[in-house]
Amino acid sequence: MAELIRVSPVADELGRRFAKAGHELHLVGGSVRDALLGRLGNDLDFATDAHPDQTLAVLKGWAEATWETGRDFGTIGAQRDGLRLEITTFRADVYDGVSRNPTVQYGSSLAEDLRRRDFTVNAMAVSLPDHVFTDAHGGLDDLAEEVLRTPGTPEQSFGDDPLRMLRAARFAAQLRFAVDPGVRAAMVAMAADLDRITAERIRDEFVKLMCGADPVYGLRLLVDTGLADRFLPEISGLKLEIDEHAQHKDVYEHTLIVVANAVRLEGSEGPDFVLRFAALMHDVGKPATKAVTSDGRVSFHHHEVVGARMTKQRMKAMRFPKDVIADVVELVALHLRFYGYGRGEWTDSAVRRYVTDAGPLLSRLHKLTRSDVTTRNRRKAAQLAADYDALEERIARIAAEEDLARVRPDLDGNAIMELLGVPPGPVVGRAWRHLKELRLDHGPLDRDEAEAELLRWARAEGIVAPE
Repeated sequence: MAELIRVSPVADELGRRFAKAGHELHLVGGSVRDALLGRLGNDLDFATDAHPDQTLAVLKGWAEATWETGRDFGTIGAQRDGLRLEITTFRADVYDGVSRNPTVQYGSSLAEDLRRRDFTVNAMAVSLPDHVFTDAHGGLDDLAEEVLRTPGTPEQSFGDDPLRMLRAARFAAQLRFAVDPGVRAAMVAMAADLDRITAERIRDEFVKLMCGADPVYGLRLLVDTGLADRFLPEISGLKLEIDEHAQHKDVYEHTLIVVANAVRLEGSEGPDFVLRFAALMHDVGKPATKAVTSDGRVSFHHHEVVGARMTKQRMKAMRFPKDVIADVVELVALHLRFYGYGRGEWTDSAVRRYVTDAGPLLSRLHKLTRSDVTTRNRRKAAQLAADYDALEERIARIAAEEDLARVRPDLDGNAIMELLGVPPGPVVGRAWRHLKELRLDHGPLDRDEAEAELLRWARAEGIVAPE
């Protein structure tokens, strides 16, 4: 009630406007669920018998802004007093069991609209402005029991829209709710139907799952039901591989622990999909690189390289944006770079390269590397943590001295062209890269040293005449 009272000035006023125009308005779905859970945000979902043009007429002069991006699905968006409102005409969609998207048809009643929703906890409504509560499918009881059931049979629900199977895993991760045994059984039996769904819709649901409060719970459900095999088979494949240190049942269990560790290390910034997905994919190269030595030890040499390539292919297939793909792939490729530091092998040059290669991903790489320590050997875990503490301290010291965040050659392009007497072109780029390598290896050079090194390189390359 406290949550509803908070939004009721806007919601009730909107309800009165719809009633005056001769239409119904109901707060529905996730908004009712979240209000009952005490976690209602500023995004509110409504259902109405009004069609989009009629909704726009009601909103005219009242909403601070409106948008029609969801009009094809009967949805009109609006903003008022800091709240984002989505008002959708009652739906009675028709599915043919083959195509990927439903044929949008408007319904005639609230009961019909609620019956077609995915889960009972999302099939409740509060009418406005009179606050009549509608719960024809036992959603309130299921909410109290923290269980996900479908309003009708799960077979009918998932047959209508197979994406609802993935939504079950997503809500399990977000709400930490159990999945009804009948729903789980239908997910197993109908997993192949997910192939009807577009990569983009699957991607969006999966991102929400990974950003939930307990992504590991949702991931286990995807693997156990066979859904993961339809769009992310690399994760199920990890179950076949034994960890080289024999500290865990298999690489799959290790991976889920790494994901959980990454979630704990996020801090107050909130869910970080790039970090979480890198944690999930960091070892997917192990099956392809597995080798057994003569003494029975298992190794996965260069699995980070293979894993980065596999991650890129999978993310492209799931239609992720290029910048997200690049960040996740780079983290997978770099996740083993730290190992060896504790043996005293790293020079200042190696530290500079570590920071430079990570670039803006350095803080995420720190978290991923720490998350990857899952050994049950407390002494070994403590040593690895101490080694990484030392590396971070060393990075901070060198950064303070050299501004590692922006490692650049000691001469810029203009200085290179002036000193070598060359025009803009490939030679300048080659010289710039050579000076950057020197900078990484030796730290900052003064002007005279940098010019001398550049001339030495240019003579060796035949760009300028020998002395």
